[in-house]
Amino acid sequence: MTDLSKLLQQNREWAARMEQERPGFFHRLRAQQRPRYLWIGCSDSRVPANEIIDLPPGEVFVHRNVANLVVHSDLNAISTIEFATRVLGVSDIIVCGHYGCGGIAAALQPPQDRIVDHWLRHVRDIAKFYREELETIDDPDARARRLCELNVAVQAVHVQESPVIIALREQGQEVRVHGWIYDVGDGLLRDITSLVEKVRAREPGCA
Repeated sequence: MTDLSKLLQQNREWAARMEQERPGFFHRLRAQQRPRYLWIGCSDSRVPANEIIDLPPGEVFVHRNVANLVVHSDLNAISTIEFATRVLGVSDIIVCGHYGCGGIAAALQPPQDRIVDHWLRHVRDIAKFYREELETIDDPDARARRLCELNVAVQAVHVQESPVIIALREQGQEVRVHGWIYDVGDGLLRDITSLVEKVRAREPGCA
């Protein structure tokens, strides 16, 4: 059996198990999509949104990219935010980064003329803005962890200040934006939304 054949077999076993444990699950799932949360996370294979918050399919609308960025020119991300909030009625948006992020680590190194370096320029700009704080951290791993946190906070501010969210709030629809960090080393999530507010309080254009 090839690796892909094994995956297909595991899918059949999973589907059968889900239907046995929750009869009618797929019929209900097909009938309507009503996720409670929008998760904006990193593409890293070690950070599967549904699994680490222990929610079944249908509960989380997910957008992932390298280093969990929310760039205003990225129509993929902005369209996802708009669809989740306007069409699906999601009112809680979670921006989740993780310690040990390869994108963050790469952003702390000189560019190597790769396509991903153009994308990571956004993270390098954050590192440049917070250079004084980051340079006080001698340990490279600790410095990278701090940049992971700052990156989450900045991206959450980008969500808060996106035209889609601003318009919804003006129309009276409450949308809450949260900043979280996942530690691959212990499997635990940490709420850093307080850092989001601190970053947002800094002068406009800081991120």
